[in-house]
Amino acid sequence: MKNKTVDRMLNSCILMIVKKLLRIRMFKFFEYLGVITTAVFVSMFAASLSKNTDYIVEPGFIVQAVASEDEIKYEGGTKVDVAELECMARNIYFESNNQSKAGQVAVARVVLNRVRDSRFPNTVCDVIYEGPVKESWKTRQHADLKESQRIYYPRKNRCQFSWYCDGKADVIPKSDDNHAWRVAQDIAFDILVFNKYAGIVEGATHYHADYVNPKWSKTLTLITKIDDHIFYRWE
Repeated sequence: MKNKTVDRMLNSCILMIVKKLLRIRMFKFFEYLGVITTAVFVSMFAASLSKNTDYIVEPGFIVQAVASEDEIKYEGGTKVDVAELECMARNIYFESNNQSKAGQVAVARVVLNRVRDSRFPNTVCDVIYEGPVKESWKTRQHADLKESQRIYYPRKNRCQFSWYCDGKADVIPKSDDNHAWRVAQDIAFDILVFNKYAGIVEGATHYHADYVNPKWSKTLTLITKIDDHIFYRWE
């Protein structure tokens, strides 16, 4: 009997404490604590996975390979269309001007790998601007216009390289005094004219930012990760 009395007293005390906690919203604290704990756990788990990822090419090797090639003086080279150089430089700039030089080189090599793959368009500009388009209403209303006179725009967020169809103005600020733009131009020139940095991404044809996980990535061969981009090859 004494034990039952003690149990009833303990239960009453617990109930009273719970009611007080609810009244002063202390449970909010535990709710937040649970969210924070879960977030920390997920972050640690993701980090452990990234460290154990098996890359065909180690990221450090690519950085070293780019640095080694930069010490080589190339002569001669291949004649390249100025328009192709401009397309490549713009793609490097808008896709990766916030990446290291190795990261920018990798993005450029993906373009050239696609050019050399029969499943993609066969010019630099066509690879970069590949994707569905829609005709401007200004020309759509004139049935007698020639095709060369019609104006087309890429469909938003449905192109191969996100900068081209993200709806933002593709303006290079102060292009005459813009170091990042100059670096992009130099990389484009070295790759298209001298074919520098060939093979450093093992034929990678795709990449995505490391904060997204597109479904298509599971169907391709994982190559490497450089800065914020993860690279894959379409076999």
